[in-house]
Amino acid sequence: MDALPLHFRLDGRSCLVVGGGETAFRKAELLAGCNADVTVVAPAIDADFDDLKARLVRRKFTESDLDGQVLVVAATDDMSVNARVSELCHARALPVNVVDQPALCSVTFPAIVDRSPVLISVGSGGASPVLTRLLRERLESLIGEGYARLGGYMGRTRERLKAAVPDIGRRRRLTEDFLRSPGAEQILGGAAEPDDAWFEAGVQTTGEVYLVGAGPGDPDLLTLRALQLMQQADVVLYDSLVSDAVLARTRRDARRRFVGKRKAEHSIRQEDLNQLMVDMARAGDRVLRLKGGDPFIFGRGGEELEALADAKVPFQVVPGITAAGGCASYAGIPLTHRDHAQSVQFVTGHPKTGEVHLDWSKFAQPGQTIVFYMGLGGLPRICENLMAHGRSAATPAALVEKGTLEDQRVIEATLGTLVGEVARHTVTRPTLVIVGDVVALHGKLRWR
Repeated sequence: MDALPLHFRLDGRSCLVVGGGETAFRKAELLAGCNADVTVVAPAIDADFDDLKARLVRRKFTESDLDGQVLVVAATDDMSVNARVSELCHARALPVNVVDQPALCSVTFPAIVDRSPVLISVGSGGASPVLTRLLRERLESLIGEGYARLGGYMGRTRERLKAAVPDIGRRRRLTEDFLRSPGAEQILGGAAEPDDAWFEAGVQTTGEVYLVGAGPGDPDLLTLRALQLMQQADVVLYDSLVSDAVLARTRRDARRRFVGKRKAEHSIRQEDLNQLMVDMARAGDRVLRLKGGDPFIFGRGGEELEALADAKVPFQVVPGITAAGGCASYAGIPLTHRDHAQSVQFVTGHPKTGEVHLDWSKFAQPGQTIVFYMGLGGLPRICENLMAHGRSAATPAALVEKGTLEDQRVIEATLGTLVGEVARHTVTRPTLVIVGDVVALHGKLRWR
């Protein structure tokens, strides 16, 4: 290593910033954020410093300014001043950072991912600050705020754990097991903290179910929390609306099982699927139930959670970008628009009983957009009923095929012509049907 990374406790300790410009302000702000006692020295100090908890001294730097300091930052636009500060600090063995001049530094500032009490620092020894910022951004996307809650919990329970489990080896193993357990996962997800029974009883062996929305297909639309759980699940249960690209983001060594419906293929019954999740979790597996779109919008998520709750199996829910929202956005069709639609309705063609009983007259109201999930097979009936109950045959309508994916296609027509237009093409699922004046904006707002 070119440098030893350390975390420096500055609470109440004196730190000096030489310089009064924007760069100096960023360093002083960082030090103040660590509750350091900050002094800023410069002939001219920007107004930004006025709201900073720091002592402002408007004059030139003098050697006596170093007295009593534990850390010094030189951030002026005068290279000779920066060099002098560095030389004096080195003579005193006083840690010094000179901004953008790594050769004059004894310490450098890393890029920081702050999940206090968990801190992650990334540095390049001053070789490339831009690279360290890029790496920090990538880490930010992987490490959610839940780690701050988990770190706080582990800190608060540390002394009690040491008292309950004196053997350091057993304590370490127990802690590692807990951090992989549903209790830790619940803290990461924002649930209430578990009690401390695991100290003596050991970590529970029951696994957990992650009910995760996979979004409409584009893997870049997955949420951060979805990606985190996808990477730690032991088994993946997925349906036909989960794209191959999304499935590829799951953990490579996880067991995968298809539990959806495909034409001419046997499908597992919902009751059997519910029991399968319960059995897997009770066996200690972390089960990822991956659903296209959002699990609570025509995804039977509520039914599955009822079964898990009745069986007292721990679970988490991660919402996904809805098929309606994702497909409409990628097609350039705003579902609401002040000039065209003031409300939107989501409708499914597959209710639990298999019978479709819709109050079609409600869909004849002006100023609304209707989105039909799984509407390809019933498209002729949809168009006929809408027109029979008052929607004009000239109402703009569209079918979005494979929305958000690279081979997305939008077939735009009207209520009176959409069935014929779709028949002219070979259309494959998944599809979404959008009806309303907003569809007319597709030609202007399309961006893919």
